[in-house]
Parts: sequence; structure tokens; C-alpha cells
Amino acid sequence: MKLIITKKDLGQWAASYIARAKKQAQKPHFVLGLPTGGTVEGMYAQLAKLTQAGEMTFQDAVTFNMDEYVGLPPEHDQSYHYYMKHHLFDHVDAKPENVHILNGQAQDLDAECRAYENAIAQAGGIDLFLGGVGRNGHLAFNEPGSAFDSRTRVMHLTPSTIEANARFFGNDPAKVPTRALTVGIGTVLGAKELLFLASGKAKAQAVARLSQGEITPQWPITALKTHPNATLLVDEEAASLLTGEAQARLEEAKRTNPDGDWVIEL
Repeated sequence: MKLIITKKDLGQWAASYIARAKKQAQKPHFVLGLPTGGTVEGMYAQLAKLTQAGEMTFQDAVTFNMDEYVGLPPEHDQSYHYYMKHHLFDHVDAKPENVHILNGQAQDLDAECRAYENAIAQAGGIDLFLGGVGRNGHLAFNEPGSAFDSRTRVMHLTPSTIEANARFFGNDPAKVPTRALTVGIGTVLGAKELLFLASGKAKAQAVARLSQGEITPQWPITALKTHPNATLLVDEEAASLLTGEAQARLEEAKRTNPDGDWVIEL
């Protein structure tokens, strides 16, 4: 896989990459896996700009979101239905019938998860899965210890994830839902291509663990190394704890290309 450290705006970099990948695919329906969270807000703003400028369209895109809290109605301002509507779908030309987000209020949550996996399969699989990285290395709501072959399911959130998300709930961890529906790591790894983003010092430990040799469910981010076409895009703060060979490669890349993106093969 590739670790790319950039001085550029992550959102703009990622949005341009998505637009190019979609155009190059030349498919009648390009299938995207989509995340939520603060890291990707800039990416969605840039995708909206590209769409409004006529440089990209979502009319032929099919989307599947990563996750949703259990128990929050779609109109709740912290539900991921609301997030996606506010940050992306209100600003692009996506067709409602092509947008898929897990229903956290389903009466049968397990059946909802199975139906979601079936819908992904019926769409032909995901062409490009986008995502962020949690401070403990979680992908979507796949917490440490999640199996790499896991599929869409109900997850109980760890205290660290609840604490991290409390800022969206008035800084009150008691208001954060304790369960979520999430695609599994196996669902993510089933995509043809992966592009994940990490920014800031809070993500530096997870990025450092990825750059080291061990692949372990205790750090779900390391699952990216098992995929044949995966990229993690990070800023310099998120790369600040790199050590050993990865740090040496970064320093060499900076010497030879001081103003560009620095690519490290992991």
C-alpha cells in the first residue's frame, strides 16, 4: 500500500483524486463507499464545488455510507443521514435512489445489516471506498479487535470512541449513542480501491502503527496493508510519529522533492 504525506489541503487532494478515478473508470455506475467525520468535511466541500462547476457529476454514482448510530432518527443533527445531507447530498446531483445509508432505527438491526451487504453485492461491489481513521486506529466503527473478515453488523462503541465523538454531543459522553451499525473490515477490503485520510497529531500514533511491520486486529488500520490497492493520505502532523525505515524514507523524499507529495510504500 501507499502512505502519502502531503503539505496540500487533504480535502482538495482527495476530491480531485475521486473525480479522476470516477472519470477514468468509464462505468455507467461508479460505486463509492463514503465516510463521515471531521477529517472529510473539506473533501465533501470540494466535491460539491467540482459538481457545481460542472467538472463532476453524481448522477451516475451509487453510494454506500460506512455507518450510522443506532437509535438516532435521520433528522437528528448528529445522525449520519443528516451529516451526509448537510455536507454533500444537498449540494450535488446524486439521485436519491442511488444513495444508501444504514437505518439505525430498523426494528431488526441484523436484517438491516444483511440487506446492506446484499445491496452492495447487487451494485457490483464498491469501486472506491473512502474513509477516515480513528485515534485508536478504528475504521468506520470497527473497533480494535474486529476481525479482518467482518461484515456489516452492530457494534458496541469503545469508551475512547465515545469520548472522541462527545464533542459532537455538547461534550457530554452520556449523550453519545453506545451502538452503531457499521460496514465490516471485510466489507471495506472487498472494494476495488481504498483511499483513507488522517489528519492531526491525534491520529499520529495510528499512522505510526500502520507504518510498522505488524498487521493486527488490535489496530484495525493495519488491515489496509492487506489490500492490493490501498492509499492512506495524511498531513505532516499525522506523520509526526513515524520511526525507523518509514521515517528515513520520508526524510529522503523531502530532500528530493521538497514541495511535492511524499510517497512511501508500506
